[in-house]
Amino acid sequence: MTKRVKPWHVVAATVALAALVGCSGGEKKEAAPAGDSKPAAAAGDSKPAAAAGAVAGDPAKGKEVFMGTCSACHGPDAKGLPGSGKNLVNKSDWMKKQSDADLLAFVKKGRPSTDPVNTTGVDMPPKGGNPSLNDDDLKNVIAYIRSVQK
Repeated sequence: MTKRVKPWHVVAATVALAALVGCSGGEKKEAAPAGDSKPAAAAGDSKPAAAAGAVAGDPAKGKEVFMGTCSACHGPDAKGLPGSGKNLVNKSDWMKKQSDADLLAFVKKGRPSTDPVNTTGVDMPPKGGNPSLNDDDLKNVIAYIRSVQK
């Protein structure tokens, strides 16, 4: 004899699942535009910028992508190259204010040398000049950069 599922069981399970899903998130924050000098976290938010807009990533996979793409300008040690990419190990004030989500938006867009905030005079191409990188690749690179910062 097979048990029959009663309709009210289905409704109760659906309501419980909806409640769990609804409680798992929070208010979604929009990422600041690349180069925006505003802090990523709202005033009075005690969370560091990196935690406020955390983006999951794998630092080990990110190192592989970094070495294949980003190290051409930022150096194999992420300390920058003269006349090229910035030092990513020594966290700048700008970088301290950026959440991981902000950095993802920034790396996807890049920064032209004509941008007044660009201090190198060298273009930061979108996705480091590698259009084949997807969001997961970039999230991994951000996780790697966060892992080597002092």
